Amino acid sequence: MSKNAGMIGVFTNPDAVLKAAAEIRRAGYSKFDFHTPYPLHGLDDAMGIKRTILPWISLGAGVAGLGIALHLQWWTGAVDYPLVIGGKPLFAFEPSIPIAFELTILLCAIATVVGMFALNGLPRWFSKWQNDPHFLRSTDDAFVVTIDAEDASYHPERTRSLLDALGAEQIRTVDYVEE
Repeated sequence: MSKNAGMIGVFTNPDAVLKAAAEIRRAGYSKFDFHTPYPLHGLDDAMGIKRTILPWISLGAGVAGLGIALHLQWWTGAVDYPLVIGGKPLFAFEPSIPIAFELTILLCAIATVVGMFALNGLPRWFSKWQNDPHFLRSTDDAFVVTIDAEDASYHPERTRSLLDALGAEQIRTVDYVEE
């Protein structure tokens, strides 16, 4: 059974895309996205996308890695199995640096990759837009806006007239069959 995915509008001018993103957001739409052949600076701001929390996840994992590494070396050398070798202290910061660095980088890298996949909802095997020929142009020479039919502000006629007023060259309703 075919379902309505929403509406697609195709743009060829990057400046019109930035203006359209701000206007679509101002019109009250929240479930819309732009698909572009290359990154457009300022598009995230025009769409009202908040900054990601991924750097904080990476920082937290790095600090945790550093803490675990230092605590493990201190505990094993000074508490669990204390040995005085050549009059050296049971725990010294300088010899602990390589292990602390390695564990910091390891946990930071793992948290960054896992966090990136989780925050992006990946892997995603199906997109309701993927079979539309106009959507495929976003990988080549066009900027495509998709407005989801599940958006509370979505109304076919009003959405079409908004995209037309914003200068979209090709506007069409997209139906899909869930695979």
